[in-house]
Amino acid sequence: MSRSTLLAACLAAIVMTGCQPASEGASAPAASADPATVSSTGAAQGVRVSDAWIRETPPNAAVAGGYLTLRSDADDRLVAVETSASASVEIHEMSHAGGVMRMRELPDGVELPAGTDVSLRPGGNHLMFIGPVEPVRAGQTIEATLRFQNAPEQTVQFEVRPLTGDAPAAEGHSGH
Repeated sequence: MSRSTLLAACLAAIVMTGCQPASEGASAPAASADPATVSSTGAAQGVRVSDAWIRETPPNAAVAGGYLTLRSDADDRLVAVETSASASVEIHEMSHAGGVMRMRELPDGVELPAGTDVSLRPGGNHLMFIGPVEPVRAGQTIEATLRFQNAPEQTVQFEVRPLTGDAPAAEGHSGH
């Protein structure tokens, strides 16, 4: 698949599923609450992960959006995410300028200022799971390893949430 075709597929998927904010009442279990979901060394270093989820994909989707909240006790950076559930994972930034939504990869990752919640969420910074090896369906969990600049890696379980039901259309994107 050419890079331009892949980018077009990514943008289409974001418009269809990724730019919808989760409803304010939606909640999910914290990904780091269960010791089985986080490596023991990662928790000791002070990077906490919560609300890790992926939106279910439409049939034959080339990408899936992933979301989570990170909180680090010291300045750090999320630099990479790896999983066997997709060909690759990229850290992306969404921006809106002049009524146009733009998405770009953050090759240096995302900054984690000490003591601050950093949310990767629909319509903002997010994870792009590219080339899922099988369809992503609600009720599944997908394991991924988060790599940080300073803290040890952490293995996290992402809950797969339904395509519809918990995420009303974002303002200005209701027709997608």
